Amino acid sequence: MRMSMGLQARQMQVQKLAPRMIQSMEILQMPTLALQERIDQELTENPLLEQLETDPLSAEESSDDVPSSDTRSEDEKELVVRDDSDNRDDFERLTNSENDLPSSFDDSFRRSAGGIQDDMDRRHDLMANAQSRPESLNDFLLHQLAEMDIDDEVEQVAERIISTLDARDGGYLRTPLVDLLPAGHADEALAKAEEALAVVQSLEPVGIASRNLSECLLKQVPPDHPHLDEITTLIESHLEDLAENRLPQIARKTGYSIELIQELREELHKLNPKPGAAFMETYVPNVTPDIILERDENGEYKVRLEDDRIPSLRISEYYRRRLQASDCTDEEREFIKQKVNGAQWLIDSINQRRNTLLKVSEAIVTHQKRFLDEGPEAIEPLKMQQVADDVGVHVTTVSRAVDDKWIQTPRGILPLRRFFVGGTKTEDGEDVAWDTIRLKLQELIDKEDKSKPLADEHLVEELKKAGMTVARRTVTKYRKKMGIPSSRQRRDWSLVKK
Repeated sequence: MRMSMGLQARQMQVQKLAPRMIQSMEILQMPTLALQERIDQELTENPLLEQLETDPLSAEESSDDVPSSDTRSEDEKELVVRDDSDNRDDFERLTNSENDLPSSFDDSFRRSAGGIQDDMDRRHDLMANAQSRPESLNDFLLHQLAEMDIDDEVEQVAERIISTLDARDGGYLRTPLVDLLPAGHADEALAKAEEALAVVQSLEPVGIASRNLSECLLKQVPPDHPHLDEITTLIESHLEDLAENRLPQIARKTGYSIELIQELREELHKLNPKPGAAFMETYVPNVTPDIILERDENGEYKVRLEDDRIPSLRISEYYRRRLQASDCTDEEREFIKQKVNGAQWLIDSINQRRNTLLKVSEAIVTHQKRFLDEGPEAIEPLKMQQVADDVGVHVTTVSRAVDDKWIQTPRGILPLRRFFVGGTKTEDGEDVAWDTIRLKLQELIDKEDKSKPLADEHLVEELKKAGMTVARRTVTKYRKKMGIPSSRQRRDWSLVKK
């Protein structure tokens, strides 16, 4: 093999995203609350960026006098500072107003009293609406333990047991007791551990620190239960058969009647198989709609953005004046040059986000008008590519526009992604959404004869009669996703003729 070193020229085509395009995509993807935080950050870091202060009482009078980020005056047309020119035309446009601003340079960012008060009000609202941290399972158990008069050694082991319990696992004890004791422990220590476990299991909620499901359920059965022996037998030996609805098999093995087994199974369903799960910290997002959908006087849907709290921005007049000042240094001019682009890019990105989000929302509403009028059963199959074609943008732009965005409709607040659903074709060639198929599937199961529930293949036939051609595996998949058990598990044995 011959090896050599040398220079070689090669022409390649590489696609790169400009920083301005990257910022535009980031701004488009942000929900309203995140955009507010981004604007606050930019206002703090970029002194050339100013927030237009509006007085609610005089907003109507001053609307024609104050330029916003949507309607800029001639002096506020797009400013793009480039390194390959002296930008004389752009900088000249910055000097057209009256020279009534201070001539001394101050690079500190100055917020108005109204702006400061708005920030304080916003922070106060956030603190007032913040959820307090709920009491954890471990804290709840430790508080009960502290009120008990028990041996110190037992209490220490009990605290160790409590520390291993996890609310996400239902509060079960998964760690063997011997693993909670020091190496080389004596039999007395294991006896203390058993005593400590009994103490923990006596705490609320009932069934906590159980080692398996049977133990958990048994502790919740009252000792004076009229069928204590029978229900104990079912818990200890037939939980799997109960889950699979194999009641005749249980009846043959135990001699109990089907009616008694069914009655006891209903009582078992009232017990809590995961007593510690109530202490799980659930995250409930604070949903703020980005789009409002309303009907006008003619009954037509109108889309508007809920962006009242997104401030209008402009480039500082003070820094415009500094560019023509005789004492403006090269360093100061370079500073302004760097900040002009950032400010203008942000303003343009916000405007582009507003326009794109409006167009995408209007296209979605046009496609899903029947869903909004009639309900979930009337939703139409819709792909993002269809909306992208309507709006005239790339499909990834639509994906970013609807990401984590919510719309307030007459049917409640819904995520924009809710309107995009797949589907299939009926025998007549019409498109039908999967949501419609799921609703029909639920309807068929609700109306079935519980003594002879419909198997998946029979559900396929019933759907076909309704004009929906669906594969059996699809029915099985959606049935499981909907939490609907199999036909054998849905059978009501009390209705079966003997």
